[in-house]
Amino acid sequence: MKKYEIMYILKADLDDASRKAEIEKIHGYLTKANAKIAKVDEWGLKDLAYPIKKQNKGYYVVIKITCESADSFKEFDRLTKIDNNVLRTLTVVDHD
Repeated sequence: MKKYEIMYILKADLDDASRKAEIEKIHGYLTKANAKIAKVDEWGLKDLAYPIKKQNKGYYVVIKITCESADSFKEFDRLTKIDNNVLRTLTVVDHD
């Protein structure tokens, strides 16, 4: 099993209920692809270094997952790129 760390940024103007629903939806993309979410760390609202999609703030979430291969989150990447509530995602191999 390979370990990955995924950071994604949600739009800052989502209310609490919408943000929680969006996070559950995003995590559902991964669990459907047989990835196991090991840890979720919500960093909260932060200023962006530069505007992304005309937004100056974003809600940061970092998750650690384990999965068989990188194919497990290809659909996650595709779906988050077309989701208007997701500003940016970054996936890296976790060496912990």
